[in-house]
Amino acid sequence: MRKKYDEHLELLGNMLVEMGALIETAIAGATQALKTQDIEQAKKAIAYEKEVDRKEKDIEQLCLKLLLLQQPVARDLRFVSAALKMVTDMERIGDQAADIAEIAIMLAGTPYIKELEHIPQMAEATVKMVSNSIDAFVAKDLELAISVIKYDDVVDRLFNTIRLELVELIRDNNSNAEQAMDLLMIAKYFERIGDHAENIAEWVVFSITGKHKDIDDIENEG
Repeated sequence: MRKKYDEHLELLGNMLVEMGALIETAIAGATQALKTQDIEQAKKAIAYEKEVDRKEKDIEQLCLKLLLLQQPVARDLRFVSAALKMVTDMERIGDQAADIAEIAIMLAGTPYIKELEHIPQMAEATVKMVSNSIDAFVAKDLELAISVIKYDDVVDRLFNTIRLELVELIRDNNSNAEQAMDLLMIAKYFERIGDHAENIAEWVVFSITGKHKDIDDIENEG
């Protein structure tokens, strides 16, 4: 019975990795569509949202099955409970990648008011956070999870840089305002993706330590 349970736990980890790969691809596709103003690429990125939703439901069903199969020990209960919380954040990341792609479609065919420099950097940073948070969960790597939480500061700094640049462009020329607001919304979506990746990492910390607490306290305990 325990062997079967362990196999299901391994399957859960694999399914989370697959869902993570889906949202990483969606983010990358939406970013590429934005950079190249490619409407077809944007539509492909939007299509990933349905696949992400299906994967979320499959993982939720497996988690419930694991909870009902036998009385899980504390470590397993934390693992499955954290997975249930994580997929909610992962599904929202898929939604936000689709939102970015939809704005990319709106902006297609119109010259950008500035070179897209920091937005692709935000995209790269958020993909890194998502990937590392899921890797940390599967590997039960506390140090990696904590590094993801700290890395959210990088995303926040990039957002503030973009916001200040766009405000300056509006001040220089009011005709820039409409597109500036669209670009700011894209940056805000990336900031939210970073926040969700940070949430995932915090659930990883819980799955390993059994506690929600300040990461400095956790590091001091180590």
